[in-house]
Parts: sequence; C-alpha cells; structure tokens
Amino acid sequence: MARLLNMNRRTLFLLMLWLPAAAWAQTDTAPPRAEIDASKPTNLYTQVNAQAEATAAPGGDLVGMRFNVQYAFDPNNLLLAEVPLLYNTGTEKFGLADCRMRYFNKFHVNPSARLNALLAGVDMTLPTGSSKNGLGGSAWSIAPTVIAGVMITPKIFAFPGLSYVHVTAPETGIEGVTTYASNGFGVQTNMSISFSKRAFLFVNPIYTWLSSKGSAKDVWNGEFNMNYVVKPSKLKVNAGWFPNFTNEVNTFRLGGTVFL
Repeated sequence: MARLLNMNRRTLFLLMLWLPAAAWAQTDTAPPRAEIDASKPTNLYTQVNAQAEATAAPGGDLVGMRFNVQYAFDPNNLLLAEVPLLYNTGTEKFGLADCRMRYFNKFHVNPSARLNALLAGVDMTLPTGSSKNGLGGSAWSIAPTVIAGVMITPKIFAFPGLSYVHVTAPETGIEGVTTYASNGFGVQTNMSISFSKRAFLFVNPIYTWLSSKGSAKDVWNGEFNMNYVVKPSKLKVNAGWFPNFTNEVNTFRLGGTVFL
C-alpha cells in the first residue's frame, strides 16, 4: 500500500506540472474567446487556483494552502487536480493531505433554455495524506455524479447534483482493528446568485448518506463561497466558509484564480 501511495504522489506531482504547461500552450494557440462567465459551475475553463486555508476541528486545527488546477480539453470536457499542503496543530505535522481528482463531461448545452446544461463526471479522493499525522483519512472515495444547470432567474441559477458514493475501508495500521467500506449517495443543490457582472455567491447545501456493515450515517455539509472578478476573463478572488455540520468542522478559505 505504501508503494502504491508513493506512486500516486509521483503521478499527481507530474500531473500538476503538466496541466499548467498544457494550459499555457493552449492560450498561445487558441483563437480569441468570449468573456469568461465563472458564475456558472457548468461552464468549463482552464484555470489555476491557490487558496489559504484554515480548519477548526475537534482532532486538531489545520492550516495551509490548497492548490487547484483545472484543464479544459474543450468547452465540454475538464480535468481537475487538487493538492492541499497542510499543518496539523494537534500533531504538529506538516505535509501533503488527501488529494482530489475530478473529471466532467458536459453532454447537453442550451444557454437560452431553463435546463441549460447537463454534466456527468467522477469525483475521486486519494489517501495521499497521513492519518497518523492527522492529514488524511486513509481511504479512497469515488463518486460518479450527474449535475444539471437550471435557470431560475437571469441572476439566479441552480445546479442540483446526484452522486453514488463508495468509500473503501480505512487502513488504521492497528493490528486487530477491522474497518469496513461504505456505500451511499450524495445530493447537492448548489445555487449561484449574481449581484453584478463581477460579484457572485455560491451557496451549496450537501447531504450524504452512507451505509457500512448495516450501520447508516447522515453527513451534512455546506459551501458558502463569495467571488469577485478583478479582471474579466483573467483574475478573480474568493472567500469561503465550508462547514461540516455533522462532525462540527469549519473550514475557511481565501484565494484567487487565474484563467488561462
């Protein structure tokens, strides 16, 4: 397992190097494009995001940086890699936390219709962080997902999503302790509220139901993410609160995004 995780770290590192390089090459050869509208998550753009992050949790607070690279192969296909580098104040350890990979395919587009987009994708979390150091969960998770884009008003859009969720049995490293895999589903109802052409807010309540060895668990999360476009089609900044109500964990992020 350790060898597999080392391979995952190397692969992810190479991918993080390749994605910005590919994105830069894309900007050199691509024709002029329409102005970017980042207020709709169903719009897929090549971008690099860096955020300062602080998490208050019962097992120890986490502080650090989260880097997110997204590469749009075309307007309908996007690959995302997310790499967090965090410090746990409880264990006094710093390092790579659990990384995330996502892929989306937009198979329906009709900007003028009420149902203006449909996407299918997969969301995967890799156990690259050390659970012993308080930086990871020691489990893989994979969630095939379907997301719709629905216009409520010209300034308010909803992006409901439904996922099947599978989480592998966590590896505790403790002899005699048996853990079990979990299966379930997730529901989100992301809302985009535009206050102006440059300022918009994402509000996303998330519910996940997981069953493991006959025992079920409800998990309630939320995302509240305020965004402001500093330079159209080039730069935006954001500040967000990402609570896990079930586990009493609160994460705050402040960062910026460069569109390539």
